[in-house]
Amino acid sequence: MSKGRAEAVAGASGILLRYLQEQNRPYSAQDVFGNLQREHGLGKAAVVKALDQLAQQGKIKEKMYGKQKIYFADQEQFDMVSDADLQALDAKIVALTAKVQSLQQSCRHTEAELKELTSALTTPEMQKEIQELKKECAGYTERLKTIKAATNHVTPEEKEQVYRERQRYCKEWRKRKRMATELSDAILEGYPKSKKQFFEEVGIETDEDYNLKLPDP
Repeated sequence: MSKGRAEAVAGASGILLRYLQEQNRPYSAQDVFGNLQREHGLGKAAVVKALDQLAQQGKIKEKMYGKQKIYFADQEQFDMVSDADLQALDAKIVALTAKVQSLQQSCRHTEAELKELTSALTTPEMQKEIQELKKECAGYTERLKTIKAATNHVTPEEKEQVYRERQRYCKEWRKRKRMATELSDAILEGYPKSKKQFFEEVGIETDEDYNLKLPDP
C-alpha cells in the first residue's frame, strides 16, 4: 500500500469508528461512503479498506448478509440498558416525533403565509395600480360621453332595414350561384376538358378564387 493511500485509510478509520459508535446501527460500506463522502471527502476504496481494518482489529463488528457485508459498533462497549430505560427512550421518541410533526405543520403554514404575502402587492404598488385604474376608468367615461353625444346613431328601424337587405342580397347571391353551377355542370357534360380548364378558357371567376364564403342564412 502506498504512503498516500495508507494515510487516507488511517484518516478514514477514526472518522468511521466515531460515526458507527455515534449512530450505533448497521451499515454497508456503500451506506457509510454515501453518508460521509460529501462532508469528509472520503474515497470508496479508503472506506472499504478502513472498515475491514477496524473489523480485523476488533474495534467494530462485521456480518455477512447474503453477498453484502454489514458493519456495526461493538455492542460490548455500551452499558446494558434496562427495560425501563428502553420504555423511557420509546416514550421520548414518541414525544419528539409528535414535536417534529407539529413543527413541520407549523413550517408549512408559515411557508403558505409567506408565499401569500410575497405574491401580494405592496402599498406603493397598490397605490400605483389604483391610479392606473382611475385613469383607465376616466378614459372609458370620456369615451362613453362622446358616444352618447354623437348624432349619427343607428336607429332600431335602420338596423332592421340593413339586416333585411343583407338577407335579400344573400338570397340572390345563393340563387345565382346555384344557377351558374347548374349551367356549368350541364356544359361540362359534353366538354372534353376539365372543369378548371373550362373556367380558365371562358374567364369564369368563382367565390373560392377570392376566398369568399356565402354567409349563413
